[in-house]
Amino acid sequence: MKQNVTLALPSETIRRLKVLAAERGSSISRMLTEQLEELLDRESGYERARKRALARLERGCDLGTGGKATWTRDELHER
Repeated sequence: MKQNVTLALPSETIRRLKVLAAERGSSISRMLTEQLEELLDRESGYERARKRALARLERGCDLGTGGKATWTRDELHER
């Protein structure tokens, strides 16, 4: 199902869009739809990746220490 949206743009922008759409054998409506869908895909992909990264940070990484440090600060910073 499609729904109409009213959009107010400067006349110069509309003129340039008409030329670009004609050069591409497309329409302004189709070009806007493609660009908006691309934006939504990028944003949703970013949000999924962000949630995965935050979950990994929350879980932490196994560093093979069993959660215990077997060294002291002084040992690590011997001079």
